Amino acid sequence: MINNNKPARIATSQPEPWLRGTLQEVPAVPRGVLHALELAEEDLQRWCHGLTDTEFQASPAGLPALAFHLRHISRSADRLLTYAEGRALSSHQLAELKAELHPGANRGELFAELTTSLANARERVLALATAKFESPRIVGKKALPTTLGGLLVHIAGHTQRHVGQAVTTAKLLIFLRDRQARSRDTP
Repeated sequence: MINNNKPARIATSQPEPWLRGTLQEVPAVPRGVLHALELAEEDLQRWCHGLTDTEFQASPAGLPALAFHLRHISRSADRLLTYAEGRALSSHQLAELKAELHPGANRGELFAELTTSLANARERVLALATAKFESPRIVGKKALPTTLGGLLVHIAGHTQRHVGQAVTTAKLLIFLRDRQARSRDTP
């Protein structure tokens, strides 16, 4: 977890959350979502902890910035859970959606938002754990049809998709930084 807005190193020797035998009291679908959120936080901390504020705003090779991915993971989970709870998005959520691509937040602020958002998401998923997963839900202005279970599964998949993109971007940034350092060291 994050202490004082500084990401901690995560041990890589332990298995992924879904293989740790945790949350056995939670039904399988919400348990899978909870494990995906836990893995997301661990992977982002592991791969992004050593990057600078400037690197968080960078878009190497035209890729979306890490700042975008962390904001989007945080805020999309909130929006999707709002739909899962059977509610419409608030004006605040819509404003935050529009601001996801804006630069400006530093690494500590981004990780603080992520940690708070994922903790909130875990509570909300647990509150839905005993609901009927086939219950109909609607998404967006077009009121597209889905189910509670469909939304929960999508939250896990969508979160992991953006974590994968963020990790790839972080690896590229580390590579570019190391290559630049090596070229400075070469006479």
